[in-house]
Amino acid sequence: MHSEALVIAIIGVLGIGAQWLAWRTNWPAIVLMLAAGFLAGPILGFLNPEETFGNLLEPMISIGVALILFEGGLSLDLRELRHSGDAVWRLATIGVAVGWALGSAAGFYVAGIVWPVAILFGGILVVTGPTVVLPLLRQSNIQTRPASILKWEAIVNDPTGALCAVIAYEYFRKVAEAPGASLLEVVPPLLIAAVIAGVIGYAAAAAIAYLFPRGAVPEYLKVPVLFSVVIGVFVLSNKIEHEAGLVAVTVMGIALANMDMSSLRSIHPFKENIAVLLVSGIFILLSSSLQFDELQYFNWRFGAFLLVLLFFVRPVTVLVSLLGSSTPWNERLFIAWIAPRGIVLVAISGLFALRLNEIGYTDGNLLIGLSFAVVVATIVAHGFTVDIVARWLKIKGTNRPGLLVVGSTPWGVALGKQMHDLDTPVMVVDSSWQRLAAARREGLPYYHGEILNEATEHNLDLNPYQVLVAVTENEAYNALVCSEFAHEVGRDSVYQLGDADEEDHRALPPSLRGRALFEAGFGVAEVHQRQQDKWEFRRTKLTDEFSIEDAREKLPDGAQMLLLLREGGIMRFFTHAARPEPRAGDIVISYSPPEPGDREAAAAKRAAKRASPAQPA
Repeated sequence: MHSEALVIAIIGVLGIGAQWLAWRTNWPAIVLMLAAGFLAGPILGFLNPEETFGNLLEPMISIGVALILFEGGLSLDLRELRHSGDAVWRLATIGVAVGWALGSAAGFYVAGIVWPVAILFGGILVVTGPTVVLPLLRQSNIQTRPASILKWEAIVNDPTGALCAVIAYEYFRKVAEAPGASLLEVVPPLLIAAVIAGVIGYAAAAAIAYLFPRGAVPEYLKVPVLFSVVIGVFVLSNKIEHEAGLVAVTVMGIALANMDMSSLRSIHPFKENIAVLLVSGIFILLSSSLQFDELQYFNWRFGAFLLVLLFFVRPVTVLVSLLGSSTPWNERLFIAWIAPRGIVLVAISGLFALRLNEIGYTDGNLLIGLSFAVVVATIVAHGFTVDIVARWLKIKGTNRPGLLVVGSTPWGVALGKQMHDLDTPVMVVDSSWQRLAAARREGLPYYHGEILNEATEHNLDLNPYQVLVAVTENEAYNALVCSEFAHEVGRDSVYQLGDADEEDHRALPPSLRGRALFEAGFGVAEVHQRQQDKWEFRRTKLTDEFSIEDAREKLPDGAQMLLLLREGGIMRFFTHAARPEPRAGDIVISYSPPEPGDREAAAAKRAAKRASPAQPA
């Protein structure tokens, strides 16, 4: 197939299709992407990226990996290290040394490849890779600290593994040219090149941080300029030393993430979309490029090597690195098991396989097939067991969808209390300690802080909360909160009080606000008045004999259904634009006026209070 446009379209359909299927089935996305690429390439033969793109394939993949590493660096805030910093530094230093040594020994003694190739491959194996770890963490609800350690290790060790491979290759190249060359002739220049690359990356980040807030770049050009600078930094650093660009872009991303640039917040959704597209595309490219003749070298020793890598090299590396650290043992064991490899391993292995052949090491041919085998083995083993191991070690977050209530208003607290009593994880967020008193009295979990403050992202784990309801007394603020969190929680999972009148050109458009709660779209004032009138939440269980129509008939006049709570904790809200389909087993939460007797008692109490004489001061 020679039509580049058609090949690009097929790659996009396969990659994003695999991501969508993973979302629907809860299978690991990486496994499905590898399967799709392998099916389209080696098996069916209608996708051959090498034939289509030729010499452009390698630079396309290299730039894609660089952008992924930069995007990953942008997600690393140094404030996270107060929870996991000790473990991260140990894994990035002790872990790299131990992992390199054990991986090299396994390559030589178990896989049977010659020492130079084994040492180079052992250096590459220290990577885990954000392209596989981040999607895995996104799909699995893991507690904050182990997830943070795995994320940091993946992004920091990617350029480190590339640097280890470069050091090994340059040493053996020197030995081939001048037998007797020492490590002192090779390592210092490479380390200096890595430091220079890091300085280039930091300088680029500092320039961006200086120019963007001062209006030197218009808003519509910020994303193109940023990504152009990333590619330029990557290419320039690679001119200094092969693969030094990975160090540069990682440093650039981490530096920008910690410079508190408000102008970067607007590009977060875009960069995440770019990362998903790149990960999908590159995995399809690599897996469809694999040829059957690259697998002909496989034998039982390679199978044994994969088992040793999974059950000995990684566990020993992590346990030795974290020996004496403050990381709990259950988290150490979890981290020791989870180490999927991805794009960087395959890309760098393919690059050095060709170069090793040029200097006389024919075992270099084994690296491409073996690297794919490592990727497939680790992704399948870790992707399908991450939830099981996390539950077994008791570090998995709650699987029950949670409710985030923004605004400790009487109505918000009453809703939180109702859902809390139904075992739904609830968090009430408010910037006023005084307003939070109501939530504290009800025993509800709460967070004291401004939800829109970036610091909240590092102090409040939002992963357990899959629905956000903004119920403060300011409808414009509610809309702002929903708009800000729509890309993270989901546009269909952010709700607010107030009617979204699509025909009123003076009102906020639906794209800038959350979905209006209730079919009638009660506003803040209406809800406040109903709270004064002692309206309350009620719940009704639907059965085969008691349908939603029966439940409606039982409600008092004026009552409104708010949501359906399904088995497993899934919430489906009634809004002005959506009416969920009820079924047997659902619990209907409605907002109802008091019964007539209760209403009369409340009215008499208010009348008596108004009639009572004022107390003397």
